[in-house]
Amino acid sequence: MATSGIIRCGIGGWTFDPWEGTFYPEKLPKKRQLEYASGQLKVIEVNGTYYGSQKPETFAKWASEVPDDFVFSLKASRFATNKKVLAEAGDSIERFLGQGLTELGDHLGPILWQFMPTKKFDAEDFGAFLALLPEKQDGLTLRHVVEVRHESFRVPEFVSLLAKHKVAVVCADHAEYPMIADVTGDFVYTRLQTGSDNVETCYDKPRLDLWAKRLKSWSTGGDIADLAHADPERTIEKKPRDVYAFFITEGKVNAPNGARSLQKRVD
Repeated sequence: MATSGIIRCGIGGWTFDPWEGTFYPEKLPKKRQLEYASGQLKVIEVNGTYYGSQKPETFAKWASEVPDDFVFSLKASRFATNKKVLAEAGDSIERFLGQGLTELGDHLGPILWQFMPTKKFDAEDFGAFLALLPEKQDGLTLRHVVEVRHESFRVPEFVSLLAKHKVAVVCADHAEYPMIADVTGDFVYTRLQTGSDNVETCYDKPRLDLWAKRLKSWSTGGDIADLAHADPERTIEKKPRDVYAFFITEGKVNAPNGARSLQKRVD
């Protein structure tokens, strides 16, 4: 049997009023929502860290409320990714990474550096930004992934830069933003953003089956030929990779159902 990486399916955040009484049991206190969500899912992407910093005690508290095998993906500070000149983001990157997030310990998953849809690809500047991303913080190994949302990034040169720095790129299933399914790091990160509140599982069964097949292939070192690549001629090393999949944006009401349904298919 082929060795495979861990597949984790999750959602964005854990506080959302429509989930109360649907995903969350009736009358579950808000202070126990993270505890419950982390028992149902394997990963949650935290959006709040994009807008502002947290205290070390907050990260430690989150870590204390989740199971041993649960991880958080943290969206990095907008002050780093929204700069006109990315090469000048060093101070913002240091502040973000130094706020105490390593209190999560083994619960720290990938760090997502998300760029504005108006940000265009500049090879020299973006390469300088990637060079600023450290491999470790306080002795803890970091995993970086970028989400770019401008068509200009869908070029082989961008993929080469990411591979050079061992940084992953978000494979975005989005109605407007470009999909870049190239595997450039030691893990794969996909954001499933075209769900529906009218579908009980966010994505319907055929789409869940299809994405389950893709996640399994990625986890065993495969590439997904039917998804759009920036460099379709490039080959990747076939080795096990951890895979992260998030139901987010559209269909948020049923995102937890989607994540649980997809997780069942890949387990």
